[in-house]
Amino acid sequence: MWKWRSAGIIALASVCGAGLAQERPRAEEPSHAIEQGARAGEQPGPAAGLTSQLCRIDIKGDKKDQWMRLPKAESSVTQHRLNAGGKSFDYTATAGTLIIRDDEDKPTASMGYIAYTRHDLKGARPLMFAFNGGPGSSSLWLHMGVLGPKRVVVSDPGPTPAGPYRTVDNEFGVLDRSDLVMIDPVGTGVSHAVCDHRDDEFWAVDPDIDSVSRFIAQYVSDNNRWTSPKYLLGESYGTTRGAAIVNYLRARRSFAFNGLILVSVATDIEAIFAELPGNDRPYAVYLPGYAAVAWYHHMLPNQPTALEPFLTEVRAYAMGPFTAALLKGDALGDADREAVAQKMHEYTGLSVEYLKAANLRVSEIAFAHELLKAQRKTLGRLDGRFVGPTMDPLEKYTNYDPQSSAISAAFAAAFLDYYHGELRFGQGSTYRTTNSGVGEHWKWVHKTEHGEQPMVNSGVDLAEALVKDANLRVLVLNGYYDLATPFSATEYVMAHLGLPPGLGARIDMKYYEAGHMMYVHPPSMAKMKRDLDAFIDATAAPH
Repeated sequence: MWKWRSAGIIALASVCGAGLAQERPRAEEPSHAIEQGARAGEQPGPAAGLTSQLCRIDIKGDKKDQWMRLPKAESSVTQHRLNAGGKSFDYTATAGTLIIRDDEDKPTASMGYIAYTRHDLKGARPLMFAFNGGPGSSSLWLHMGVLGPKRVVVSDPGPTPAGPYRTVDNEFGVLDRSDLVMIDPVGTGVSHAVCDHRDDEFWAVDPDIDSVSRFIAQYVSDNNRWTSPKYLLGESYGTTRGAAIVNYLRARRSFAFNGLILVSVATDIEAIFAELPGNDRPYAVYLPGYAAVAWYHHMLPNQPTALEPFLTEVRAYAMGPFTAALLKGDALGDADREAVAQKMHEYTGLSVEYLKAANLRVSEIAFAHELLKAQRKTLGRLDGRFVGPTMDPLEKYTNYDPQSSAISAAFAAAFLDYYHGELRFGQGSTYRTTNSGVGEHWKWVHKTEHGEQPMVNSGVDLAEALVKDANLRVLVLNGYYDLATPFSATEYVMAHLGLPPGLGARIDMKYYEAGHMMYVHPPSMAKMKRDLDAFIDATAAPH
């Protein structure tokens, strides 16, 4: 039950490392970043002065000492040029904070962001908002991994050598197609609650959706981007958040996105959380994902030559005979149990004895521990291609992620050097790359138009958005070797949105020969760039 006790930090919780430090004091202190004068299209606008007035209204006599520490939007604006992959252009980077406000226009949180814009192209430029997941992860992984103008160079699929780490101009970023805003939710990066609010007020499904939605709408207003084609990209729990935000903003602000990009999908949490008591759904949808990882490591008793034809066979078994066997529960007969265990052995490489002892139900952290146990090696949960030494072969579950261990320090160090140095922001502040406290205290309840969900499934929100917004398109990116949010679970989730006939054609599925963070694999990063470009090109221009 290790994973469930950890409160479901879905994917990037173990990608912590260097940037995770002690909690930042909650007092509303301004950062020591460079403040610059108003710049058209980039500053947070006139809200800062109003913010001060509203905070003063709330402060009582015994808190007069806080009047000098009122929250205010801060930013550092710097100019840069990208030269990579035959591309050369100038861009503006704005690293800063934006004060979000409630319905009474009272400040609730200071949210950190990094925005990139180009001013050399005419017309309404596309605008992409992006974030990672966790819950409790900052946006540095997507930022420095694939989307931004700089990226950190890491090894794949082995450990990245110790520092000094290398950062290069990123030819695979999105700036040639779209402006970009990377968002850090409250409790991550330098984002924190203000004006007598607490960070943990935002650590739940619906407050998180609301706060990030407010950030997006305010950024668009402050920077006069209402007519820009707009995109939302989320990874892992960021897909849970993103699928809900497109519907939340549509319903409350008449705010429409041209496209939603879901990277390593976690919209239906119950479908991917094994070991919730009585929940058998994940085990069937995991099976093709396990088969892909076992195929990669040549652990199958009859190793197929090609991956995808083999997966077609496994998908059919998982959705048919294997699901039927799980539905029988304790009523499954011995002969049938033996037959299922034998078939699972053929598809996963796990021993028949182990599979029977596990009652045919193997969680992803158990699979990661067991597959190469005879070699005393552990698989990466985020990316099953990565392996590391097993600390204790007698354990039932893996207790670390070799992929996270291989890349975290490089990502954190490269980003913080860039953030404080080249972007000149955040000095004197603690930047939380991953905040484990967020996931540990996260509340999973989600209220929808159709009632309250005890465990969030924002696929309901996505379906409603697709029904009510005829222009919304969805791009789904899957890594074959992702054990945290398996591609096969995503296929199940996307097939169970309950859409009217024909609407599913607006969802495009793409696959990569990598894991959860497919962009650490250079060929997959190049393919991801092509897929994003094609998606933006097809949805940003008038039809």
